[in-house]
Amino acid sequence: MTSIKPALFLLHGWGMNARVFDPLTEWLAGDFEMRALDLPGHGGRAALPDNTLRSWADDLVRQLPDGATLLGWSLGGQVAMRAALDCPRKVTRLILLASTPRFVKAKDWEHGMAPADLEDFAAALMADPHATLLRFLSLQTRGMAGQKALLQQLRQTLLAAPAAEANALAAGLAILRDTDLRGELPRLAQPVLVVHGALDMLAPAAAGGWLADHLPGAQHLELARAAHAPHLSHGADVAVAIGRFMHG
Repeated sequence: MTSIKPALFLLHGWGMNARVFDPLTEWLAGDFEMRALDLPGHGGRAALPDNTLRSWADDLVRQLPDGATLLGWSLGGQVAMRAALDCPRKVTRLILLASTPRFVKAKDWEHGMAPADLEDFAAALMADPHATLLRFLSLQTRGMAGQKALLQQLRQTLLAAPAAEANALAAGLAILRDTDLRGELPRLAQPVLVVHGALDMLAPAAAGGWLADHLPGAQHLELARAAHAPHLSHGADVAVAIGRFMHG
């Protein structure tokens, strides 16, 4: 009898495209059917008429079969969490890669970017979208060994597909600014794997720790030498963790 490999759906972060998962696909393609998706307005897809976290989550759900395993990286993780909360029939396992329930700091949340810094990004995006994206890429790799090579890999990924639409980029920043899933996540009952880099400057490791502590079915892996793109810098470790989680 021919065995059917389980499918793993992957959703990228702000400004990127599905090609960012090509290296991880190489690690896991022997055991899983890898299906990398593009956010609306990214990777050649048209933006939606209404670009919000919920509309992007609804768009994602329409692409999933029942019982899917879903990996979300960074902003893609927030979209994935929204989809898992709203449609648990569709998402039965969740992998959160360098993601966070709240991207910006608040009086009761220190594990994020200062709101003023995000507003600066939004202003810079209007003036020079490409330069702003490159700056964002550099923040993803800062502080880790091999930063130059990893940054080059991210830049090549950015150029491997059509550029994201300006309105989708602006909408993504608004989602990052406004989203706070902390109050809802304790009711997310699906098994979850939380993978974080200890050197992450965009979604600090403490945010991953919070997710692991507050998601009822969570497993947690923190990689000491990884930053915001552990699937690229530590692909073998991430692939092993995903394999164990999927077969557990």
